[in-house]
Amino acid sequence: MTIALISGTSGLVGMQLLHQLLRNAAYSYVISVGRRSLALKHEKLLQIDGDMPKLTSWAWEDQINAQSLGGAYQPLVLALQEKKVEVHAFCSLGTTIKQVGSKDKFYAVDHDLVLEFASWSKKLGASKFLYVSAMGANSQSPIFYNQVKGKTEEDLKKLGFTYLGLFRPSLLLGARHEFRFGEQVATFLMMPLTWLKLGKNIRPIRDHVVAKALVNVALSDSKSSMDCFLSGKMQELGA
Repeated sequence: MTIALISGTSGLVGMQLLHQLLRNAAYSYVISVGRRSLALKHEKLLQIDGDMPKLTSWAWEDQINAQSLGGAYQPLVLALQEKKVEVHAFCSLGTTIKQVGSKDKFYAVDHDLVLEFASWSKKLGASKFLYVSAMGANSQSPIFYNQVKGKTEEDLKKLGFTYLGLFRPSLLLGARHEFRFGEQVATFLMMPLTWLKLGKNIRPIRDHVVAKALVNVALSDSKSSMDCFLSGKMQELGA
């Protein structure tokens, strides 16, 4: 039995990723972790929610068992507790400084919450961790956004997952909940690269393509302990 853990489902890639995981027969259950439950029902979907910065202290077992009055999920809980299942963790947590209001709050989400989820996933026995980072991620970058993404990648490497997949998409295309003027302008200016199929690592990429790439990599038998994927490779993997 293989279980998927996912956090960041309210985002562009996260929602597409959730749908991909639910549709894929390789995963028996998908456990969504977030601040609040999604307005979504599916026979494979289990949801746990609460104060994300305190995730590692959640009584996740009680939350899962509470979703079935007949105790249907007790075998799953026991299998997780006894490390008798394959666990893959997917993280697309992220925000913007504009949304949260400051650099400190941005760091708390894009670094601290990602590491909290990763640590919790490792504790549950996750062998693979797949993280949606950003093009240009570099802890030494003068650009704060890229600097935080790079620092997050570096700290994920220290957790010792059997496999770590880092995905650095370029400009994402999809139906966002909020309007981002800068992205709309960038999308318009970069669309010729998409039409002409030029600049494969910098041209815009669809959210569902990134999601498919993550799932395909998670289910592959990689011989390495870590891979970093740019948009060009994701286009191939998510085709």
